[in-house]
Amino acid sequence: MSNRRNFLRTAAVASVAVALNSFGVKPEEKKPEAVKKGKKPIVLSTWRFGLKANEAAWEVLNANGRALDAVEAGVKVPEGDPKERSVGYGGRPDRDGRVTLDSCIMDEQSNIGAVACLEYIKHPIMVARAVMEKTPHVMLVGDGALQFALSQGFKKENLLLEESKKDWQNWLKTSQYKPIANIENHDTIGMIALDAHGNLSGACTTSGMAYKMHGRVGDSPIIGAGLYVDNEIGAATATGHGEEVIRISGCHLVVELMRQGKTPQQACEEAVERIVKLTKNRNKILKDIQVGFIALNKQGEYGSYCVQGGFNYAVYDGTGNQLIDADYFMK
Repeated sequence: MSNRRNFLRTAAVASVAVALNSFGVKPEEKKPEAVKKGKKPIVLSTWRFGLKANEAAWEVLNANGRALDAVEAGVKVPEGDPKERSVGYGGRPDRDGRVTLDSCIMDEQSNIGAVACLEYIKHPIMVARAVMEKTPHVMLVGDGALQFALSQGFKKENLLLEESKKDWQNWLKTSQYKPIANIENHDTIGMIALDAHGNLSGACTTSGMAYKMHGRVGDSPIIGAGLYVDNEIGAATATGHGEEVIRISGCHLVVELMRQGKTPQQACEEAVERIVKLTKNRNKILKDIQVGFIALNKQGEYGSYCVQGGFNYAVYDGTGNQLIDADYFMK
């Protein structure tokens, strides 16, 4: 009887396949995904300036240091580089000519710290870590964040450099606010790392979109949006149009998808597809939006995906430091 049921089941499946082929429809063929694997320790960061940032992080990781210390050291590099116009010192100002910085950090024990709309402090990531380690809170903003930074011995200094000031003055002639994908909203360094002990941490820091309204805060300092770490599963960080990342709690979503068994690549793809769907539902123009995710799991597998071409990310592991162009939705 059992053999008869198996025979009938096999015959039925074969009949369906024949019927589909007769109509010119082929059964879906799923190719195995090429999973990107790195050696532990490993660090990933967004954009080309991630290469230099990775070098600083790798010094910590290669010395058997904590992922937390590595990501802080890494993102400090573009924060303090006056040639980088979208992170920290030298970043483009808001429409009032004020450079405001956002940053967050998260370790393997789910300790978190963040600052938003912080002025006059070159390294907001260090202030975010101080919030995490020295206060009962997880986020300080505006004047309160500045007061706390000064109380911790951070130096107050002018962050609006002459070149950024000239750009802002030219912008004032039209005051047209329409950020260009991969340029004005290429505004963040996010970094995630897995250390030799098997622990994950992440950091994210930015000067935000150029010529934004004063007080605007994007996804970068928001745990669960611009950054999320779960030491049992993996970590993710985001870059691009922060409002769209916040809309789906992007990085938390990516990590939860990995918890469900998806690879980092698959998780990033699904998060981007969700942004695309919501953008179309709201009748917004998709080509005006760029969002990119990078993700890393506990096995050292990593992936990335973005809305449109132009986003790249840096990976440093035992084989060296490389820049990779992310795959994207809008082909």
